[in-house]
Amino acid sequence: MEVKLKELLAISGYSGLFKFISQARQGVIVESLVDGKRMHVPATAKVSALADIAVFTETEEMPLKDVLKRIEALENGGPAINPKSDSKDIRAYFEKALPEFDKERVYTSDIKKILTWYNLLQEKGLLEILNQVDEEENQEQTDDKE
Repeated sequence: MEVKLKELLAISGYSGLFKFISQARQGVIVESLVDGKRMHVPATAKVSALADIAVFTETEEMPLKDVLKRIEALENGGPAINPKSDSKDIRAYFEKALPEFDKERVYTSDIKKILTWYNLLQEKGLLEILNQVDEEENQEQTDDKE
């Protein structure tokens, strides 16, 4: 399954991640990465592309793809801690991956969501899309210079 980071969506009120399939008359058609089922998401739903999500750090916002890369490096490509673990364990784990995260503005629920997404991408073999984004950005910069 060829997927790009900007095609992966998080939808408020739904667990897991979704792949953008098509634009619909009053929303979008998506496919769940968890079970492969397709559904219509109304235009009123809060839909965020993973490429547009960032995490607060002490100095700036870090793109989610960079946070996921740090977790991947920490785990050598393996699965992360179970998001259902104790809150203290989850925060301690996240601090190993991203020591500079803003402890006041990044909630445990945010970390759990990030770990759930990471584990889903890892399980589906989609972690390589984190590096594809860099390759695409480098290609765009090369094209702009020409």
